[in-house]
This record gives sequence, structure tokens and C-alpha cells, in this order.
Amino acid sequence: MVELLLYGASGHAKVVIDCVRSTAGNVMGIFDDDPEKTSLINVPVIGNYDPGKYANLPLVISIGDNKTRYGISKSVSHTLTRVIHRTALISSNVDVGLGTVVFHGAIIQSGSEIGKHVIINTSATVDHDCIIKDFVHIAPGATICGGVTIGQGAQVSAGAVIIPGIEIGDWAVVGAGSVITKNVEDYAIVVGSEGRIIRYNN
Repeated sequence: MVELLLYGASGHAKVVIDCVRSTAGNVMGIFDDDPEKTSLINVPVIGNYDPGKYANLPLVISIGDNKTRYGISKSVSHTLTRVIHRTALISSNVDVGLGTVVFHGAIIQSGSEIGKHVIINTSATVDHDCIIKDFVHIAPGATICGGVTIGQGAQVSAGAVIIPGIEIGDWAVVGAGSVITKNVEDYAIVVGSEGRIIRYNN
């Protein structure tokens, strides 16, 4: 049985716990800064992050917000691990970075590279030869077509579609349901069928 820790006792953490349990693993505890939180779906919340507590167990940061996950990653000294739901379909020719979580029904096709601390959410699809850099969040039902590059910290929101060969910049946000047919600049927040920039995320 795989045993691990989480950092962050949020709604996102509930789904990560489900992923761990789907493979008969066990979450031994959750670090969280909120003193009022004592448990989350029968997993104890063990207080502020302590590098000496359960130091032999690996950890995943179970926080959905990319910038928060990025910040916390710099203070964590536990070994990292991956969490992959048993229903996810991942080609044997895919590299998945440490700290990454792949949720229920997600598909990642051959030749893709998935960075560290990435979230591939429920039923999202990543086609062949994509590069998904560190701290990216691919939201539920998003479709990433072949040969796409998603920059560090970017978010592709629920139901968005990225056509083949597109590059999404670092820390950019693609709005829910958008269809992206041209490259997106770093930090740009884009929406709609034409990927219209509404503002910048910096």
C-alpha cells in the first residue's frame, strides 16, 4: 500500500484523496494552516507544515490554485510523489513529473511530457506530443490537441479546446469553453472562440 501526505485541506484535496484511494493507497495526514480544520473525509489534518513530521513519507501539494501551489513548493522539503487515478489512461510513452495529479477519466497520449506539480483534471485529454510545463492546471473536460505547449503556471479552464500546435504562454489563463486557434502570450487571460485577450495576469 502506498502511503503519502497532502499539503492543503481543501475541496481539491478531497478529490486527490479519492484518487489515492482508487489505487488502494492511503493518505496519512494533511498539512494545513487553518487551525480549525481537524479532518477531511476521515483523514487527519495535522497542522502547519512541519518538515520533520512523517519525514519518511512522500507528499503532494493538494491545492488547485497554481500560484499558491508554486509558492508552497519552495518551502516543502518532503520527497514528492505522483497521484494518478486508476481510471486515467496514460500512454507508457509519457513522462509525468513529481507532484503531479491526474484525475478520474483523464487521457494523456503518446509522446507527451507532463511537468512537476501539474493538475490534469477530471476527463481532460492531452493528445500526442504535448508539453505541459510545471504548475499547469488543465481543468475538467479540457481538450489539448496534438503538439501543444502549455507554459509554466498556465490554466486551461473547463471545456476549453486548444487546437494542434498552439503555444500557451507562462501563467496565461484560457477561459472556460474557449477555442484557442492562435498562440497566447505570457500572462494573457483569453476568452471565447477567438481567444480574445481581456487583461493580463501579472
